[in-house]
Amino acid sequence: MSAETASMLLWLLFLLSWHVAMLWTARAVAREALWRRLVYLAAFVLGFGALFMRPEWWGRHAMHRPPLWLQPLWHEPPAAAWILVGMQLAGFAFAWWARVHLGRLWSGMLTLREGHRVVDTGPYRLVRHPIYTGFIAAILGFALLKASPVALAGAALLTLAMAAKAKTEERFLRRELGAEAYEGYARRTPMLIPFAPR
Repeated sequence: MSAETASMLLWLLFLLSWHVAMLWTARAVAREALWRRLVYLAAFVLGFGALFMRPEWWGRHAMHRPPLWLQPLWHEPPAAAWILVGMQLAGFAFAWWARVHLGRLWSGMLTLREGHRVVDTGPYRLVRHPIYTGFIAAILGFALLKASPVALAGAALLTLAMAAKAKTEERFLRRELGAEAYEGYARRTPMLIPFAPR
């Protein structure tokens, strides 16, 4: 099995398990605006579409070579490719750790759940948005493995969208949970990069 095939299987298993777990959440008591959810959804669809775009979609015949933006800029040696697979696995594990730790308070879209509070234990001691941190690590690992301009552009778009969504979530949580409660947590914990200066 190639490193890219292993990565695709990892992504498939992760996304399937992630969506099945959506059933395990508490009742919503407040949500972000619909237009904002649609903007983030569009960014995620475009970003993931670019990240997972495959040259085979452009034809297998020699006369139909994929365009340059789908061809890899470099080829990793096998050991480096498998290190990038490990980076994706570590990112998925970190995101799942955060998801399990958050329990029924988790939501795919910006939603205040019944009993919501500031969570500052487990992976939330390391970063304020560990699910995004895990996703970004996995996305970057896959984009570097594919190494095509379109995959790298998709990874950049997804990283920017997740960072923007994290900032939007913070404004929402400050408003819903109380600025004072959230500010103390924000002062002692970096947003996305563990151990980063604040």
